[in-house]
Amino acid sequence: MKSILHQIADKTRYKERAEAEAIRTEISNPSTPNDRRNFLKKAALGGIALGGLMHLSIEDTIAQTTSKVSRSSSPSDLKITDLRFAEKGNKGSYANRILRIDTNQGIYGLGDIRDGTDQRFAGMLKSKIVGLNPCNVEMIFKVIKQFGGPGRQGGGVSAVEMAVWDICGKALGVPVWQLLGGRYRDKVRLYADTPEIEDPAEFAKVLKDRMEVKGYSWLKMDLGIPALLDIPGALVNDKAWTNRGLDNAYSGKNYTDYYNQEHPFTQIQITEKGLERLAQTVEAVRNAVGTEIPISADHFGHIDMNQAIRIAKAVDKYRLAWLEDTVAWFYTDQLKEIKASIETPLCTGEDIYMLSGMIGGFKKLIDERAVDIIHPDLVSAGGILETKKIVDYAEEAGLPAAFHANSTPVAFMANVHCAAASEGFLVLEHHNLDNPWFEGLVKMTGSQPMITKGYANVPLDAPGLGIELNDENLKARMSKGATGYFEPTPEWDSTGFVYDKLWI
Repeated sequence: MKSILHQIADKTRYKERAEAEAIRTEISNPSTPNDRRNFLKKAALGGIALGGLMHLSIEDTIAQTTSKVSRSSSPSDLKITDLRFAEKGNKGSYANRILRIDTNQGIYGLGDIRDGTDQRFAGMLKSKIVGLNPCNVEMIFKVIKQFGGPGRQGGGVSAVEMAVWDICGKALGVPVWQLLGGRYRDKVRLYADTPEIEDPAEFAKVLKDRMEVKGYSWLKMDLGIPALLDIPGALVNDKAWTNRGLDNAYSGKNYTDYYNQEHPFTQIQITEKGLERLAQTVEAVRNAVGTEIPISADHFGHIDMNQAIRIAKAVDKYRLAWLEDTVAWFYTDQLKEIKASIETPLCTGEDIYMLSGMIGGFKKLIDERAVDIIHPDLVSAGGILETKKIVDYAEEAGLPAAFHANSTPVAFMANVHCAAASEGFLVLEHHNLDNPWFEGLVKMTGSQPMITKGYANVPLDAPGLGIELNDENLKARMSKGATGYFEPTPEWDSTGFVYDKLWI
């Protein structure tokens, strides 16, 4: 055994010296960030240099090489002690979306309940998870998954799930992607979402800026009836929905308002004039950015499948990357009919919860090949591991996955880890490109920035999700007049006795 150690030492001694010198050089470089410098110092202390251990016995060698292992965390003894929100209440702020799960060892994890989610979907889970070991991630998910559902109803379960992954990674000292089985990529391609701009030429100019200045190689645009509302003769039957949510998204509170209607039940149609205008918009964008750049399209409005097919045929020749959410995700047969009638790829999934279950899931959509690309939103789908399971199942069926994301940097980084660990992944949405403060809501704990020229960097030298909150910046995004920050949540300490099994 000792001769084998000698052979290994001879082969690695030179390499170890070179690596040690490189570490010293980087530590002494004034431009090296403090987080990176601290990481390198710890790595140097914990390194194993066999060349310097040859005078020791085998037993002493083993003892020496394990002496620098961190004992600050004992993962098997971890217990969840609390769940709090950066800002309590449902006021729509970025702080309102972020939760923190605390443990008995001072390690905490961050989660994100997604835009438009009621905090109560997450708060009610506190009494279900306090006292559990956060490293038993899958078991915790099975405890709470029944309390999630499609759309924003999945936000609470998903936020808790990503937070316990964050804790587990920190406790074990590894990035979350490592716990998922390793990574396929070191950087994650992003697509730049772009808000609706009525003038086609101006819209094309904005998209071109995203590509040439900001470095994005995949773009998305809105394309549908909202862009046609002020054009006489572009739509049929739209005036019946004016002041009922059509002209002010999500404003209607009545059950029969526009945004409460599923797609087949508005009977809004697009005229040939309207189709020509949509085609002109796509043509202007395609001419501006060229043929190499994929362009996706979204927000067609609540129209039936016949109108979706007509739009698709009007723009098929411009080779869009996908048409997104043409009709509601649960109309599998209608999606199949749209897909069979058009050339442009079809994509949906941001409101689907889990791979399978009693309330839907991606499985039927995938099994019946109703779309060309699945589009889960991790913060609605059930969290990091469930999204990976969805992507892996779709891959077996020959379907790639793009990730929808309209959340805080916490969920954004959860998506990055999941994307890194999923082979069938295509591209991740960046919905906050026009918010200059977005990245500053958190601090990266590794050596790389969050985003570099259209790609998110996968954390390679930081545990957990690889982020900590930038408290001052996050407080600045709180609701006007808000004062509390991660206040206690005793109202969720207990829900009393509830027989919450789904069978008897």
